[in-house]
Amino acid sequence: MSEATADAFQGSAPVSRTRAFASFEWMVAARYLRARRADGFVSVIAGFSFLGIMLGVATLIVVTSVMNGFHRELMDKIMGVNGHAFLQAVETRFTDWDEVSQKTAAVPGVRLAIPMVEGAAGISTQFGQSGVLVRGIRETDLVRLPGISGNVKIGSVQGFDKEEGVAIGQRLAETLGVTVGDKVSLLIAKGAQTPFGVAPRIKAYKVAAIFSIGMSEFDNVFVYMPLAEAQSFFNRDNEATVVEVFVDDPEQMDQFRARLEKAVTRPMIVTDWRQRNKTFFDTLQVEKNILFIILTLIVIVAAFNIVSGLTMLVKDKIQDIAILRTMGASRSSVLRVFLIIGASIGVAGTIAGFLLGLLIAQNLETIRGFLNKAFDANLFPAEFYFLSRLPAIVEPREVAMIVVMTLALAILASIYPAWKAASLDPIEALRHE
Repeated sequence: MSEATADAFQGSAPVSRTRAFASFEWMVAARYLRARRADGFVSVIAGFSFLGIMLGVATLIVVTSVMNGFHRELMDKIMGVNGHAFLQAVETRFTDWDEVSQKTAAVPGVRLAIPMVEGAAGISTQFGQSGVLVRGIRETDLVRLPGISGNVKIGSVQGFDKEEGVAIGQRLAETLGVTVGDKVSLLIAKGAQTPFGVAPRIKAYKVAAIFSIGMSEFDNVFVYMPLAEAQSFFNRDNEATVVEVFVDDPEQMDQFRARLEKAVTRPMIVTDWRQRNKTFFDTLQVEKNILFIILTLIVIVAAFNIVSGLTMLVKDKIQDIAILRTMGASRSSVLRVFLIIGASIGVAGTIAGFLLGLLIAQNLETIRGFLNKAFDANLFPAEFYFLSRLPAIVEPREVAMIVVMTLALAILASIYPAWKAASLDPIEALRHE
């Protein structure tokens, strides 16, 4: 095309203005998004961009949901049997445990205060043996203990104090090969005092109940026996070792401790769940943050695919862009056309990833069971991950943040190619055609 012809095109171009995101801009963007043989490679890149965004969003939703589930489940399991605060006596023997537990239970915000006798022991049967943590507890407290209440699978804790039996975890029962009614032997090194020194103590107990907390570490370690029997077994004459306290709001422990110090005046050492489990839960949070950052790279890579795909589309459509400009399309109108293309890929991929992520997160345990059967493997061994099932909790705030972040990246990735398209000089473009 000659310079005169180009000047004529430029001179005759209408100077009409169109509103932003007019229908013709959407029409042109839709035509460019359709796959044609000539634009096959560009369409392939757009497809990979869509898949990358979809998989990135879905993976982020699933991973954050699983980490939330881990945190919530572990918090519930740990606090369900271990309490939120722990009171231990100093200077004098803890014989006034009943008075302390009553005063503690009267503190506002306290749901439960349970005196216990705790001690390590060995447990054995003819089929196996293991190390356990024995906890002496009253029947009235055992039936209210959050981790045990409603989780007794075999037997019953009714009449627990009178029967002088023990309640053990399901995994421990499997290890020892026992069920309700069978007997187990408990052994401690420090038993009765004899002329020849301290003799080990061993005593047989009937299994009265088998519980399943759902956390393998606890189901394999804890043994509950009546408080009076535990005091006798561990040589704790009318003495407790700890009062475990369950509160309504574990996040307000500082306020609770201040109220507790006013209510209980005897010398005590008070610790709470933050001190005992801080490292564990901090590690979970760090892992969640690192995984989020790593998986965000998938979305960023997909965004770069949008850049490359749009850049190639701009090069392929130089003549079309020039004709649009000479027909009266403004720079901003061309800019919006390519922004629509990039944003459409981002929005479609985000929506698809959002739906896929929610679908997987809501059916994660079903998917795990199917994969275990299909490949004859254990993809989530309880002995390594502490939990007997794969938890997932979808937090709407985090999902919204993932969706907004992805859409922002897709739009930002579209800006440079769209600006390059809008910056094309129609005269120069048509001159070389």
